Amino acid sequence: MMGRKNLGIYVHVPFCKQKCVYCDFYSLPRREDQMDAYVSALEGQLDRFSPEAADYDAASVYFGGGTPSYLGPDRLCRLLRKVRTTFRVTYGAEITLEANPDSAQDPETLAALRQEGFNRISLGMQSASDEELRAIGRVHTAAQVRSAVEAIRKAGFDNLSLDLIYGLPGQTLSRWRDNLAAALALNPEHLSCYGLKAEPGTPLYARRETLPGDETQAAMYLDAVELLESRGYRQYEISNFAKPGRESRHNLKYWTLEEYLGFGPGAHSDFQGRRFAWERSLDAFLAGNPACSEEQTPSRQERTEEYLMLRLRLARGLHPDHFEGMYGLDFSPFLPFLERCREAGYAALQEGAWRLTPRGFLLSNQIIGGLLELLPSD
Repeated sequence: MMGRKNLGIYVHVPFCKQKCVYCDFYSLPRREDQMDAYVSALEGQLDRFSPEAADYDAASVYFGGGTPSYLGPDRLCRLLRKVRTTFRVTYGAEITLEANPDSAQDPETLAALRQEGFNRISLGMQSASDEELRAIGRVHTAAQVRSAVEAIRKAGFDNLSLDLIYGLPGQTLSRWRDNLAAALALNPEHLSCYGLKAEPGTPLYARRETLPGDETQAAMYLDAVELLESRGYRQYEISNFAKPGRESRHNLKYWTLEEYLGFGPGAHSDFQGRRFAWERSLDAFLAGNPACSEEQTPSRQERTEEYLMLRLRLARGLHPDHFEGMYGLDFSPFLPFLERCREAGYAALQEGAWRLTPRGFLLSNQIIGGLLELLPSD
């Protein structure tokens, strides 16, 4: 008898108070008159996939966006109850809610979410400077970050992640260090530190010359790695740091090629060997007939490439025996290249696995590209 399979569930809520100047995710200005209809449409989509996931256990549920906290506690609790009745959510599953600080100020509201089963909050802090927050179109203040963390703790949450962005317009290394210090003073269990990228089509792209240069951003990144390690946060992925045992279980599913289902416009899935994404159209979703904007069944070659790429994003690295067992390929052709990376200080061999060093993570795209060139084609 085959065992049950593991699944992650992602629920996308596209509504925001206003769109940040750097954001290229699918998000829209919130409209109160669409909220209930959106929840109903999500419930319908969850129902449609329930039979296909009958043999799966959902060990993580992630409400992302947009700003899902703007749905309010009643709708969020309703959606989580629907997820629990539609899928088999395991006892102790990690259930995350993304929130903006301005929407996480009321301990009673947060306590209602905690009682319903949400047990992890991912808070979009981004900066401890009001000036920097205004420059990227954030609607909250640094004071609201502090009061949100106080409310989250008062409501009983003991698993808090803070998002920070480095490389903001005009940001100096000193200002970035101030932001790190402010975040650490809040004692989160998890920190995500992302380098700002000016994506084409975003308002920030026209101001990309105001961003710190590559050398400054590299220094900011290396500073973060060193400081967070000294404070007990283990780097487990290029941009993610956690206290022991507090890694994001849901995001690890993406990075370890586990299966997940995404619901809502713009959400992605990797399920039963198929990758697909729902079109970025709120109107189509509310009408109950969303189409796939992309759909494919990755080949073995593509899965092998994904494995190499994602394993080198993780601090656990790339284990030759695991690779050979998974894909039936000889690992030895990669060794000369990896040895050169080790000699340059970009890679290390630890406990039988090849992993990138922090300086190697800065060059991860080039290093991964070099490995992929050595991969035999089907």
